Amino acid sequence: MTGQPAQFDRLDARLVTLLAEQPRIGVLECARRLGVARGTVQARLDRLQERGVITGFGPDVDAAALGFGVTAFVTLEIRQGTGHRVVGAHLSVIPEVLEVHTVTGQGDLLCRIVARSNADLQRVIDEVVADTDILRTATLIALTAPVPYRVLPLVAAAAGLSR
Repeated sequence: MTGQPAQFDRLDARLVTLLAEQPRIGVLECARRLGVARGTVQARLDRLQERGVITGFGPDVDAAALGFGVTAFVTLEIRQGTGHRVVGAHLSVIPEVLEVHTVTGQGDLLCRIVARSNADLQRVIDEVVADTDILRTATLIALTAPVPYRVLPLVAAAAGLSR
């Protein structure tokens, strides 16, 4: 790869938007709605998947609807020299840990976790800090999500459709 951004055009944006809005739609119906050949849609899908733009077609799951109504962001400071992989492996076996990112700033890792209640959040945090390579944590409990996770505005911007 040359470091140049890969091509992402208006048809790609329309296809990704259609699939995001109607994830159960088939390739043939996508082609019909987009006004292009079925082979074009399939080739675009294959290319977008190969490039990692489209990472899955599974259902989006609402943790709160599953009974996990508390969302928290936890910053972890880890023992230097151990590496993020060891702690990441520990965190990956805790079901309530939804994602982990290495970050700059005060902490080393940022985790998004969910729990059934504040008391349950304590249990999850206790599980998280059971790893001796985690030295310190800071927890922020999310109250609301005025802008929930989204990618469609980014898709439109990448194709030059907005701004």
